[in-house]
Amino acid sequence: MHQKIRHVLLAIGLLTFLLCSPQKGSATPVFARQTGYSCSACHFQQFPLLNAFGRNFKLHAYSETGTGKQGRIEDDNLSLPSTLNASFVSKLRYQKTDGTSPNIITNDGNIAFPDEAFLTLGGRLSTNIGFEISLSFVPQDVTDGKILAEFKLPMTTSVNDVTLSAIPFTTSAQGPAYGFELLNTGAVEFTRALEHAAETSAQQYLGTALPATGVALVLYHKYGYLNYTPYVPNQGNFGSGKPLTYLRAAVTPTVGDWDLGGGVQLWKGTSIVKSVAADNSITTTTNHADAWALDMQAQGKVGKYPLGIYTTYGNAPKSVDGNPININNANTYAAAKAWTLSGLFGVVPDKLALGAGYRKANTGASDTDADNAITLGLAYMLTKNIQFQLNHSFYSGDTQTASEAGKNLTTLVLYSAF
Repeated sequence: MHQKIRHVLLAIGLLTFLLCSPQKGSATPVFARQTGYSCSACHFQQFPLLNAFGRNFKLHAYSETGTGKQGRIEDDNLSLPSTLNASFVSKLRYQKTDGTSPNIITNDGNIAFPDEAFLTLGGRLSTNIGFEISLSFVPQDVTDGKILAEFKLPMTTSVNDVTLSAIPFTTSAQGPAYGFELLNTGAVEFTRALEHAAETSAQQYLGTALPATGVALVLYHKYGYLNYTPYVPNQGNFGSGKPLTYLRAAVTPTVGDWDLGGGVQLWKGTSIVKSVAADNSITTTTNHADAWALDMQAQGKVGKYPLGIYTTYGNAPKSVDGNPININNANTYAAAKAWTLSGLFGVVPDKLALGAGYRKANTGASDTDADNAITLGLAYMLTKNIQFQLNHSFYSGDTQTASEAGKNLTTLVLYSAF
């Protein structure tokens, strides 16, 4: 009992410290340096959630120079910032589950210092070409040869109200949606409201965040966009004459003061990838993808308080005996599926937000495969570019009968970009 009281007092003390901390933001990263805009110009409530202005900046290949405070080098067919803009992003994380198994490290409290740490370079290369590079400094990524975490080179051209883009990209863990995505539903792993990804996004529950290399071919109109991406689930040096297919269609209307969005995603196909092993032998890997998802979002204000609502549904058909395993569902019994609903309400606008999420899911392993979760969260912006998150998920359903990992997960995250 005394221990529980100490924990409550510690939580109250921490929240009091956060609410009394300085309100003025400190230095801002990459694109803020290029444009001269504050982070809040592009983000809804908190990073990385995008607002309409942020979507437009991303659409136009990160080439907008904003207030013009940063000098440019100009010549025929040349227009780039005189400064190479960079930032260092880190995520420090603590996770605790309430299970009994000594072989699950989160039962004892898992400290990831860092969980993410990467140097980001990016911005304008020309009037219609930009780039983004992330170099990982997480020790395990360095050991595994995953230093190049992400790279993309968006190239755009506009004809009247239509923008066409070709975006070659590679990512170690974001999936083919990394090539081009504008919604905040977890359609791409990094962009979501709460830290617990699989608990609040059906796409992430189905495991769509994988290594991927491809080219996103995008047609954009002010009311929405289409994205066709041939890709392979791999990074590095390899050969492939048969890629997978990723399709995305989304609409982004505005109704009154509400910024709306919704769409469909499809992962499909079978790829054959050949790579050179350490002994110079050729390794051939066959990968099969089969999944689809629907998502919607609404971002606006209730009075003066910002509110974001996000819902997703995803389905990955079962793997079929004798065929390549579906990378989104290895089970051969039934489809894996999930529905999520989550929200983020700014009780102190642009400073403190409370979040909640619900997941109803089935793993596809058997008739008794319910895998549900309720998530509560708190997100606090210490400054415009430093965020604290507290998430707690309660798990229920047939798959939660074992006590090894427990039925509760608590996560504390300190995320910074400077």
